[in-house]
Amino acid sequence: MSRVLPAGGRPRLVTAAAVLGLLSPLAGCSSAASSVEACMGKQAVSATSGELAGTYVGEGHAKGATITLKTSGGKPGGTVTVHDWPTGDWYRGELGDTFDGKGTWDVEGGTRSGEHAQVHLFITEPRLFLRGYTLDALSIATDSKRTHLYEDDDPDVCPAFRLRLT
Repeated sequence: MSRVLPAGGRPRLVTAAAVLGLLSPLAGCSSAASSVEACMGKQAVSATSGELAGTYVGEGHAKGATITLKTSGGKPGGTVTVHDWPTGDWYRGELGDTFDGKGTWDVEGGTRSGEHAQVHLFITEPRLFLRGYTLDALSIATDSKRTHLYEDDDPDVCPAFRLRLT
């Protein structure tokens, strides 16, 4: 406890709890988890192919993009179709800024503490993309009403490139 002398001259006791209570809203503003949760739901630690299957539409910087994940008869992952998907720098001269394509996908759960689940895309058409030459790994966020796939590039703000399950 500390003594604080306010303008009236009479000392008041200020407890550490009172100071922390005043500062806690500030701490919440910079929390990465609360930024993602506020706009999309909680980052998923694990997910199954069945939970993720469906068509996702772009929001934010992903507006216009769609991705459809289909399961493959009980096997993990399945087939993927993308529309208006961002082209990596390597292929931009050939394909333009975006492309339509197909391939396969799988989901990988967080294997270590602090890791989150991701969807991995393996685009094989219009041509084989090497890993990293297009957006090929998306994080997963869910709550009771929505599921999002997103590029986890800045944990302090709502992700700019995100797609919502329709």
